[in-house]
Amino acid sequence: MRAVRSAHPQVPAHRRAQLIKDAGVHASVVLNPATSLHTLEEILPELHMVVLMFVNPGFGGQRFIPSTLHKIRALKQQITEQGLNVAIEVDGGVNASNAREICDAGADVLVAGTAIFGQPDYAEAIRALRG
Repeated sequence: MRAVRSAHPQVPAHRRAQLIKDAGVHASVVLNPATSLHTLEEILPELHMVVLMFVNPGFGGQRFIPSTLHKIRALKQQITEQGLNVAIEVDGGVNASNAREICDAGADVLVAGTAIFGQPDYAEAIRALRG
C-alpha cells in the first residue's frame, strides 16, 4: 500500500479524495481535536478511513480527553446511517486504561505511542492494550 499526501489548498477536499482514489490509493482524512465532524459531510463517502486526533499533533505523552468520546460515537453513527465502509482510527492519549472505552465508542484502529514505547516491556504493553 502506498501513502500519498495531498494537502494542496487550491484543490477542494472532495476532488483530492477522488484523485487519490483514482491513483489506486485509499483516501483518508485526519481531524485535529478542534475540527468539527461537519467538515466531513460531503467527503465521507469518498473515504477509506477517518483519523480522529484526540491530542494536538506533535507532542507525545498527552492525555486523552474522555469528553471527546462523543466524536467517535457521532462519526460511527454517520457511517452506519449512510451504509459506508469507513474505518475510524483514534490517535492520541490511547492507553490500557481507555482502549476498551474507545473501541466501545466505535473506533476500529487505535494508535498508541507512549503507552507502548514508554514501557519497559513492549509486548506486555500491547497485551494490556488488547486486554
